[in-house]
Amino acid sequence: MAKIDLPAVAERIGSDYPAPFEGAVAGRVQLALGLAGGLSDFGVNLVRQPPGSWSSQRHWHSAEDELVYVLSGTLVLATDAGEQTLRAGDCAAFPKGVADGHHLINRGADTAVYLAIGSRRSDDVCHYPDIDLRWDGASDRYTHKDGTPYAAAQR
Repeated sequence: MAKIDLPAVAERIGSDYPAPFEGAVAGRVQLALGLAGGLSDFGVNLVRQPPGSWSSQRHWHSAEDELVYVLSGTLVLATDAGEQTLRAGDCAAFPKGVADGHHLINRGADTAVYLAIGSRRSDDVCHYPDIDLRWDGASDRYTHKDGTPYAAAQR
C-alpha cells in the first residue's frame, strides 16, 4: 500500500486518559496515518487541535522518541524550561529517556494542524510529572504513580 485513503482513516477524538485528566484534550482529533499505512516500527499521526485544547497532559517517554512538525496554526510548547511558540514550519523533538515533560497548547483562534511522529515501543513507560498518572506500555494501562490502576484504564 503506498497511498493512504485519508477519508477512510478513522478519527480518534479526545484521549483515553482516565478521569479527571481527559478534559483538556477533549477536542483533539488524530488520524493514525502510520497504522493506516501498515507501519509497525513507528507511528505518524495527523493531529487537528482546536483553540483552547491541549495535545496531551504534560509527559515524557522512557523508551520512545517523539517529533512534532507544525503544518498550520500556532501552538505553545510547554516544557520544564518554559514556553515557546511553534508556528507552521516549526518542529520540536523529544528524545526518549529525557525527563522533561512536554505538551502543546492551542491558545490561538484557529485550529492547529501538525504531524506527531514517534517510535512504537512496548517497553515504554510514559511519565506525567504534573499529575498522578503513569502509562505502562507492557500492560497498556494507565495507573497512579504508585502502580494502582485507574478504573477503566485500558487504552
